[in-house]
Amino acid sequence: MSKVKSSPKLIKEGKLSYEWARSHMQILDNTINRFKKSKPLKGITLGFCLHITKETSVLLIGAKELGANVACCGGNPLTTQDNIAAFLASQGIHVYAWNGQSVKDYDWCIDQVLKHKPTILTDDGADMNIKAHFDKRFKNMNILGATEETTAGVTRIRAVENQGKLRYPVILVNEAYTKHMFDNRYGTGQSTIDGYLRAMNLLMASKRVVVVGYGWVGRGVASRCHGMGSKVIVTEIDPIKALEAHMDGFEVMPMAQAAKLGDIFITCTGMTSVIRKEHILKMKDGAIMGNVGHFDVEIDSEFLLKKSKSVKEVRPSLDECVLKNGKKVYLIGQGRLANLVAAEGHPPEVMAQSFSNQILSVMYILKNHKKMEKKIINVPQEIDTQVAVDALKAMDVKIDKLTPEQVKYANSW
Repeated sequence: MSKVKSSPKLIKEGKLSYEWARSHMQILDNTINRFKKSKPLKGITLGFCLHITKETSVLLIGAKELGANVACCGGNPLTTQDNIAAFLASQGIHVYAWNGQSVKDYDWCIDQVLKHKPTILTDDGADMNIKAHFDKRFKNMNILGATEETTAGVTRIRAVENQGKLRYPVILVNEAYTKHMFDNRYGTGQSTIDGYLRAMNLLMASKRVVVVGYGWVGRGVASRCHGMGSKVIVTEIDPIKALEAHMDGFEVMPMAQAAKLGDIFITCTGMTSVIRKEHILKMKDGAIMGNVGHFDVEIDSEFLLKKSKSVKEVRPSLDECVLKNGKKVYLIGQGRLANLVAAEGHPPEVMAQSFSNQILSVMYILKNHKKMEKKIINVPQEIDTQVAVDALKAMDVKIDKLTPEQVKYANSW
């Protein structure tokens, strides 16, 4: 059973997008093919709450090829690609996702996945894991473990653990080096530029771009904006990250100061209320704001969309907000993930690494859940290393090995 927007045309488009993505995700394809014969997920129901994109379709079809019964929903009300959802449903995957959901629809879709009684969850933002923990309808489910894909989701899962309420082990895929260094930095860096250009179609060169937060995502976004010729300003609360941004050649200042200078604003923090009403009122006429953190809480979109004199969509995924002071400012994707709402998300080559971590972590839980404590754990080092080895092989990159003499030297005092 599925609930998607569907038509023969959408299914055909989704199939073509899936095939294009899979042809550029050799790392994940190799991982799937390595286990396809043994079908290690046979008889297991997996529940996924992820952005339904062409890259995600490769992961879900791969899990099915490994024997799993797969149920999925979107990780955000506005990021589902309807052609992909239609294609996945046509392939026997239980899909509850469509673009433009209400918050109520979004919540209902997560419920439907959990009603399939999955034994392992794969989450993007922790919405499914939070419901599995605190919704009394699902408290008796036999969940062996889960994985979490995002920084925002990791923060929420840590809070559950700190309260002593974690019901099962959760592997923090986001913390794998082969995930956060590549997905967060290179993936979000590129897809953010893609989303902003599609939404506004303006020149990046010469513009003052304010990057809010200098974690892995902020680093990638700042680097790509600099590469496009932008003058980058960074705002931060962490003194070490602020120092790094300064040493990387970017201006660093408080948001109260940056708000007056920026032409384009990109929030990358995972924290609430980093661009507030008082900042928006200081902005230039024509300033453009968008967010690439997981949740739509970083920019005060309620102030922009509900308390402006007027709001109108002037381009796809771009709202013009006329403030009461007469200034026009613009918001991309209603403050939701600009790189997914206004574009297609990360390139397939990057997601191949993230999703290889996901599928290998799912198999690790299945094999080791009886001896795993109800705690959060990082991706085991052997999985992280294997993904790197697979990535190098897929890119036809060869590296050196230690000689016997070097091994002896390294082990000698």
